[in-house]
Amino acid sequence: MSFEMYQENILDHYNNPRNYGTIENPDIKFHDVNPLCGDEYEFQFKIDKNGKIVDVKFHGNGCAISKASASILTETVKGKNIREIKNLGRKNVLKNLGITISPPRLKCAMLPLKVVKVAVYSYLGNQKEIKEFEKEWDKME
Repeated sequence: MSFEMYQENILDHYNNPRNYGTIENPDIKFHDVNPLCGDEYEFQFKIDKNGKIVDVKFHGNGCAISKASASILTETVKGKNIREIKNLGRKNVLKNLGITISPPRLKCAMLPLKVVKVAVYSYLGNQKEIKEFEKEWDKME
């Protein structure tokens, strides 16, 4: 895919975000803000008895990079088992966006991943992984 096609994809997800909205009575929800730029999102999940994500929605505001990242991430996690989320990382997000992200914009692109991972880790009761991910987040440039 060419750079222009990736730019079009990002703008499409920004202007027409997939899975944007709220879920009535979600099983999991988590909200966070990037204080550097003001991007802010909440993700909500419905989980079946086997731990499969059967629905995911997000809402909030942010720049084109963060909103596209959030939209693409919902498509990525829907249908996965919540335990599979721990395998998602920075490389997945950057590959899905398909463009080079400058260091100041990296946290914009990664905020949705942070929200998803902390939500799932909280649901699983895994405080150690939350702390490890937050350390990684703080070091991110």
